[in-house]
Amino acid sequence: MAKRLGREVGVVGLGCWQLGADWGRVEDTDALAVLHAAADEGVTFLDTADVYGDGRSETLVGRFLRERGPDAGLTVATKMGRRAAQLPENYSRANFRAWNDRSRANLGVDTLDLVQLHCPPTPVYSADGVYDALDELVAEQRIAAYGVSVETAGEALTAIARPGVASVQIILNPFRQKPLDAVLPAAAEAGVAIVARVPLASGLLSGRYTAATTFGADDHRTYNRRGAAFDVGETFAGVPFDVGLAAVERLRPLVPAGVGMAAFALRWILDQPQLTVVIPGARNAEQARGNAAAAALPQLDAATHAAVRDVYDELVRPHVHDRW
Repeated sequence: MAKRLGREVGVVGLGCWQLGADWGRVEDTDALAVLHAAADEGVTFLDTADVYGDGRSETLVGRFLRERGPDAGLTVATKMGRRAAQLPENYSRANFRAWNDRSRANLGVDTLDLVQLHCPPTPVYSADGVYDALDELVAEQRIAAYGVSVETAGEALTAIARPGVASVQIILNPFRQKPLDAVLPAAAEAGVAIVARVPLASGLLSGRYTAATTFGADDHRTYNRRGAAFDVGETFAGVPFDVGLAAVERLRPLVPAGVGMAAFALRWILDQPQLTVVIPGARNAEQARGNAAAAALPQLDAATHAAVRDVYDELVRPHVHDRW
């Protein structure tokens, strides 16, 4: 357990962005089936945000919490800040309280387990007033703990240096390996939880896509490929689609017999010793169960990890390493 988080969570969680918006429509019944399937498989950490479907994801998670009951042992992490214009001055005490009230209402709880600043402008991570306001929310029991979601390794290291930060959420997968260099070791030393997001590079690491694959107009894999809506690193982990396809083909022979490409990618993340939880998303119950099963797979051997690193260094690193 990362000591600042103050609670134990399973190593495979569930990302709930898909249940709100930006991945094509998911019906309420399907979203709730995903949540129940994940919990049935032992998932205890759910990650959502106030901006996912403008509150739809939080509201669905809140409905699920009521259906599951008070003794389910679940930790719900939400995020705040992306519903407002991305200006440092908007990350204020008054806005934090208003955003907190809305998320607590959406989720139907008095105290939020974990609230993360949702990839704010870089100066926010260095602002004393921001952390003072977050500390107030903890003192008032509006939130149990707070963390940050970041785009860059530099932002993560700035946040880890703050004594009240309980968690850092960062993109980590075989196509985004920079956090291994400094961020994960620093977090482990400080007792800060690492939450790995975009673990399958927006589905690229499922191994199901080809050059002919298309996505709906309401799917960020269509409209955000050049960062038109938010940081391009959130879509395919910032890797150009054709480069990602080529890298997947290089990885495919490394996947053990009987293991899917997605499970292989998740196992690679789980093998990182400083990791706290990885949060793959799912659009149906079968995907949720498959993701959870990765926790039971054997660790990959050293030769496989070295080969994954070679693919990263040769194909992917030039596109992502220095940017994030």
